[in-house]
Amino acid sequence: MENENNKLIPLRHSAAHIMAQAVLEIFPDAKLGIGPAIQDGFYYDFDLPRALSPDDLAAIEEKMRAAIAGKHKFAHSELNLAQAREKFSTQPYKLELIEAIARGELGTHGEAEAKPSESVSIYQHNGFVDLCAGPHVEDTGKLKPDAFKLTSLAGAYWRGDEKRPQLTRIYGTAWESKAELDAYLWRIEEAKKRDHRKLGKELQLFILPEEVGQGLPVWLPKGAQVRKILEDFIYENQVERGYQHVYSPHIGKKQLWITSGHWELYGDKMYAPMDIDGVEHLVKPMNCPMHMMVYKSQMRSYKDLPIRIAELATVYRREQSGELAGLLRVRMITQDDAHIFVRPDQIQDEFLRVLDQALEQFGVFGFEDFEMDVSVRDPRNKKKYLGSDEQWDNAESAITAALESRNVNFVVAEGEAKFYGPALDIMVKDALGRKWQCTTIQVDFQLPQRFNLEYIDADSAAKQPVVLHRAPFGSMERFFAILIEHFAGAFPVWIAPVQMIVIPIADRHNEYARQVEARLKKEKFRVEVDARAERMQSKIRDHQLMKVPYMLVVGDKEAEANAVAVRLRSGEDLKAMAMENFIAMARRVVDTKSLGLK
Repeated sequence: MENENNKLIPLRHSAAHIMAQAVLEIFPDAKLGIGPAIQDGFYYDFDLPRALSPDDLAAIEEKMRAAIAGKHKFAHSELNLAQAREKFSTQPYKLELIEAIARGELGTHGEAEAKPSESVSIYQHNGFVDLCAGPHVEDTGKLKPDAFKLTSLAGAYWRGDEKRPQLTRIYGTAWESKAELDAYLWRIEEAKKRDHRKLGKELQLFILPEEVGQGLPVWLPKGAQVRKILEDFIYENQVERGYQHVYSPHIGKKQLWITSGHWELYGDKMYAPMDIDGVEHLVKPMNCPMHMMVYKSQMRSYKDLPIRIAELATVYRREQSGELAGLLRVRMITQDDAHIFVRPDQIQDEFLRVLDQALEQFGVFGFEDFEMDVSVRDPRNKKKYLGSDEQWDNAESAITAALESRNVNFVVAEGEAKFYGPALDIMVKDALGRKWQCTTIQVDFQLPQRFNLEYIDADSAAKQPVVLHRAPFGSMERFFAILIEHFAGAFPVWIAPVQMIVIPIADRHNEYARQVEARLKKEKFRVEVDARAERMQSKIRDHQLMKVPYMLVVGDKEAEANAVAVRLRSGEDLKAMAMENFIAMARRVVDTKSLGLK
């Protein structure tokens, strides 16, 4: 959610209450769940006597506008537990929350850990009352009648528990002006057009066949082509930076993940053990233990460090079906994974090298706006994490010191660390300004200790290295989905699965079209000929829809002049140009990894 100081949070929180009041006016017997402000809007959960339709949303909006016109004050007060139980006697979900607050299981702001309380906070307006700690605007009139909209309906289990009742969730958005609302709604519609699941099917990039299983994508030839190019880019970039590449098994003995701590603290994300010759094995959820074995395969000297072990490896995680989302959340994840073994005095410098590498790689794809979170442990729940206070303090200090040395802005995210170490999480912003969490760089003192990793120091004593975990793109599946949506499927020429289509005007031009194709293939371009018995304009339109960067039309004039008439997927007509000139232009665009077409 947005920063608590953001002025839109009180506005949106108030809109949720106004919406709940409107729903109760239409459905007096409705039971109320919760209704917070969220990123870009708000929602409220209801137990209703019937399913809702879009027509119902319009009716609720009208009721909300009437409440806005009334300019009713939002009034805050405290009730003791007896008063609260009486006030919400007909609202079972609110009564459950009251008891949870009384026991200290919930705070007044919904936080999971709190102290037992003998009172609850409420807000009321125009006769509507709700359990709430705020914040709210002064009165309902602060919400402009043309600057909000109810956007969608969904099902939501009460308190996120699939064994509890499923409620109706109404989503909405609220802004300070109609212009801001219109801009947001445009972004939403544009996001629908860019949805990677929709474009993935239309552009023949990947499929998610039910026959294979949920969260298990199959890459089609065009998608596989893009993925191979991205993997080659990653591999070459890593080799230049001193990484050594390995391959490791997809399964391993259960004991490996007991030693690493994954089985104890990450077991709910791992698949059930399989018996092989009487020994339990697991499908790997991470590569870390395998790379510990690579390090242990020989004696290491302090002069050898840093040692950078990399692998483009597929791991398997037991994600809940409700959490799966196209390629953004899958059960098989191919990571651009690496583990860097360093001496303690090398942590900061190597951390900065990894950060520079990640930002440089993102820059190639036009990502230049980032947000960074330093994920640290929850000091109130240390049982969730491995290691001593000193180790965690040292690791967290190393990350923050590295970032501060570069004057990088970051936010400390308490409680967001993985169980074995703090991390830097990098969020990139795409063409629509949406944030995507990609890179994680993690400092880990735990695995080297658990696997008894050592190096011989200058004083001939055995010392323990520190491990940096890093995956700049996060996973190939997720990053590919982000790229599809960022570019709306119109990939830069250097990664486009088909870079050029040669379109003969008539059958007699097919021979020259094949000559053009052969010449371009010799130059290592990915090119095809469209010799279908279709009109030229239809072919051009078809390939524009498939986001092919260049359409090369050839007829009598082009054959005579050894030329091609170049059309761009944007619709721009570059007219006829000599083959050598087109090749030079395309070569420059590809070799520089340009985001443009000329």
